[in-house]
This record gives sequence, C-alpha cells and structure tokens, in this order.
Amino acid sequence: MARLIAVNVGMPQDVPWRGRTTHTGIWKRPVTGPRMVRRLNVEGDGQGDLGGHGGPNRAVLVYQLASYRYWQKYFDRVDFVHGQFGENFTVEGLADDEVCIGDQYRIGAALFEVTQPRVTCYRVGLRLNEPQMPALLVAHGRPGFYFRVLAEGPVEADDEIIKVRTGPEAMTVREIDELLYKSVHPRAQLERALRIPSLSPGWQDSMRSLLEDAETPHGGNSGLTGMDGQPPPAWPGFRPLGVSTITAESRSVFSLTLQAQDGSPLPPALPGQFVTVRMQPDPDGPPVIRSYSLSGQPGADTYRISVKQEPHGAGSTYLHQHVDLHDTLEVAAPRGTFVLQDAAGPVVLVSAGVGVTPVLAMLHHLAASNDPRPVWWIHGARDGTEHPFMQEARSLLDDLPAAHCHIAYSKPRDADVLGVNYHSIGRVSLDLLNSLNVPADGDTYICGPTKFMDALTAALTGAGRAPAHIHTEAFGSTGAINPGIVPTDTPSPHPPTAPPGPPTGPTVTFTRSNLTVPWTTGYGTLLDLAESCDVPVRWSCRSGVCHTCETSLVSGTVDYTLDLIDPPPDTSVLICCAQPGADIVLDL
Repeated sequence: MARLIAVNVGMPQDVPWRGRTTHTGIWKRPVTGPRMVRRLNVEGDGQGDLGGHGGPNRAVLVYQLASYRYWQKYFDRVDFVHGQFGENFTVEGLADDEVCIGDQYRIGAALFEVTQPRVTCYRVGLRLNEPQMPALLVAHGRPGFYFRVLAEGPVEADDEIIKVRTGPEAMTVREIDELLYKSVHPRAQLERALRIPSLSPGWQDSMRSLLEDAETPHGGNSGLTGMDGQPPPAWPGFRPLGVSTITAESRSVFSLTLQAQDGSPLPPALPGQFVTVRMQPDPDGPPVIRSYSLSGQPGADTYRISVKQEPHGAGSTYLHQHVDLHDTLEVAAPRGTFVLQDAAGPVVLVSAGVGVTPVLAMLHHLAASNDPRPVWWIHGARDGTEHPFMQEARSLLDDLPAAHCHIAYSKPRDADVLGVNYHSIGRVSLDLLNSLNVPADGDTYICGPTKFMDALTAALTGAGRAPAHIHTEAFGSTGAINPGIVPTDTPSPHPPTAPPGPPTGPTVTFTRSNLTVPWTTGYGTLLDLAESCDVPVRWSCRSGVCHTCETSLVSGTVDYTLDLIDPPPDTSVLICCAQPGADIVLDL
C-alpha cells in the first residue's frame, strides 16, 4: 500500500552560496497535522524561482522513501531528513519506474495528477552538499515527479495513497525523464509522449522539438537547448579567406568580400548567420577575435561582412586601416541561431544602425526566392550619411511581390529628402510599427543596439505579441541565466582579479565579451573562469545534464571533468563541466 510518509513545507530564503546569494525554497521541513493543498502549493510552502518551479503543473513535488534509502547507501550517509530533496511529499511506494504521467491519486481529501519529472536544478545539490546531484538523479533514474492538484483538500502524514486512474500511454516518469535528458530519442516514444494531455506544456514543447529534429538530425538536444537542429559549421576552427573587395557603405560602415583562396565556392550560410574573424594586430600580443554578420546573399560563392568603424574598436580599426585587397583573414565557419524561419505569415525585418546586416541577408534570401509573403522592411538611422545599403535594400524590395518599406531618421540633414531618403523623423518604436499597421501574426526579426532590441522586444511582448515569434540578434554578450541568484551590480567583463594560481594552460577567448585570458586548473571549469571574469553566463544544473550552459565552440578542444549523460555536438561545449584541452574560442 502506498502511503504519505511526510508533508514538507518551507518558504523561500536567501542562502549564501559561492560568494553570492541564492533565493531558494529548497529547505523543506516536515510538519505535523493536516495541511491544506491548494491549486498552486501546500499551505505554508513557497518556491523561490517561479521560472523553474511552482505553478499549477508543478504544485507539489513528490519523492520516494526508497530513493532516500538508495542515496543514503550511495553516499554512505545517515544524516538525511524528510524534505532533504526539496520535496513536499515524502512517500512510501510510487516509484519513478512505476508511476506514469497522467496517473491520478487521491490522498486525504485531495486529488492529484502526475504531470512531469522533477526539473534538474543545482539547488537540490546545494541542499544535499552534493554538487553532482542533479545529474545523478537522471543518471540513476530517480528524479521524483510533480503533481497537479485536481481537487483541493487537506492531507497529512500517514494518509493512504489511492490510485484512481492510469495515465494514457502508460509512460512512466523514468521513461519520460530519460527520453528528454539522455541521448536516444526514439520517434515512437516521442509520439507517445505527445499523446498524453496531462504532460506539462514545457515538456510537451521539448518532446515536439525533439520530434521535429528527428526529421533532419544534426546532433544536439533541442529539447533541452530550445534551439532547432541546424547543420554543423562547415569547417572546424579557422581557415584563411582572401579579401576580394572593400566597399564603403556609409560614413562609418564598410564591407569586405571574402573568398576561398583557391577560388572554390564557400559553403552556403543560412540567412542571418555570422562569421568569426581572428586578427593579430600586435604580433606579440593576444589575438583580437570578433564576430560579424554576413550581409550578402546567402548561397553566394563568397561571404560579405559589413563592419562599423568604432572610434576605439580594436577589430574594426584593424580591418579598416590595415587590411587591403588580396590580404587574408582567418575566418571561422558561419554559425548562429538568428536565422530566417521557413514559416507562414508575414515577415517583419526591423533594424537600427549596423544592425541592418543580418536582416539584409534575410532580405536577399526572400528576394532571390521571390517569396510571396508580405515583407516589412523597417530601418532606423541617424541620417543619410549613416544609412548603409539604401539602394541595395530598395532594389531587393522592388523584387518582392508584397513588400513594405519605412525608413526613420533620428536627425536628418537638410540634404535628406522626406519621402525620398526617409519616411519619418524619430526612432523605430512600437508606436511607429502600430502607426504603419505592421501585422502581429508573423515573425519579427530585430537587430541593432542592445537597448534598442531590449526596449522593442519588451514593448512587443507587452502588447501581446508571442515571444516565440520575436527574434533578436545580439552583437555583444547574451543575457545571463542564473536561476535564483539575487541580482547585484555586475561590472563589464574583465580579466580575473585574483586568479587561483599562475597560468598553467592554454588561453580562453570569450568572443562576445572581447576577452582573452589564460587558463589555470585552479578554476575547475570554464564556467568558473567565465564567472571570475564577470562574463554573462547561462546555467541551471551545473552538472552537465540540463544543457542550459551549452555554448558554441568556435575553435579548440575541451576535456570534460565527468561522464556526460548526453554529450553536445563537437561544435558546442557544456562549460559547467569542461576544461580547455588547447587554446579555445567560445561564442560567449
């Protein structure tokens, strides 16, 4: 007979951790007497990170007494108490390899439904003082699971647990967990999972992504990364490409056309991707590595990059002042996920300044295929002297059957003619898009300064636009994901102020942060090194299972500090459990 052993609750608290503070509700403790279970949680309980925990589909976390005994033996520990794994219900029975998604159980006066396995998170390791615990839960098939509350009511320890319904497809918690986190994703199993209506929406999205990738497998786990599978980069590391043309596009923007040294066609790039260029301005200093969007026609035999000359930009200054025709540059293969989607509905291309470059490549692709969809081209510039690709874009728009164009100048010159060079004075904003009746049912691609992209994205989502249909490209560092960490003022990326020892290994370059630093084994992992440099990073489990930290590896090799449950493709790295095997370049 299954039985409720303990009811555990705890309100979120701030806990010191690795020199920072994490806000967490992982410290659950048993309570006596009946406790009311509501739609969102147990009376007296709360979650610190509502992005990863809580909500109607994750109202009650369940863990089994048998798993307690298993981990006590595994770690040779006897200090566990109920609630140690962050669970609300400690139960006798209800094993992960027996309980199925969609099963319903009555406990006390409440009715529950199983919705998903536990989501891996570093905080269970924090509570247990076992940092690898998130990965171990998956590797050993003992994750635990969540209940949805179908009928509210009181429960208390020693209540009998009565099964009242078996979920459709009879897929166990362990099966679903392994289907997402491990490296084998059979189509039949994915289809079964998607036939379970009670499976939580987030897990359904993950199963759907994996199923879509099964059509054209390229490696990687899109169910965890949230990125559709894309072909791997066309070549590893860097290769020399020759400069065949140099063209001034505006007062501050110039283009370089790159070609293979033997004249052969370069591998095609997807519309919106970028390449990474390695330069050596100082023969005795570290290389300067920068990424530039491809602005030419995707599928052409050559690549075109367009660069804004920044007053103190090391990369742009070197390219502008020291690179001539027929010189060679070291270039990594096209990569990036800011690419034009093959979807129905209008296409809205919005840019400001040099942010025009990747959306111009998208416009080239649309014009070359005579795409019948409505296409909106909206660009903001200071004035006519800072408006690159003016005639090129107009020519491409003329080739499209349903194109719309609007150019906004923030400070037009007397020589700029309203209605000819530009259409309005001001900046690109939601009000401008609304005044133009830009459709809300298509995909919007936004590129430009970070503040511009952030503000417009927030305005669009605030107006009800679906976030999944708003795409942005960042030239600099991407936003950090550090779940539960209490925000503090963070300086710009910098070399480590107090390295844990003298340099003993290769160099690590964070391209988006414009930073190259030497490695020493005292850091432990690439994630530790990045954090010591205040490089914005993304992570959740910190044990190699959730793939939140997965980062594109532009060049070099890495060694892993543990056995991975589902290794990333060779072109990516899980920085939470990797060390450089040679000089490496990360898209971070």
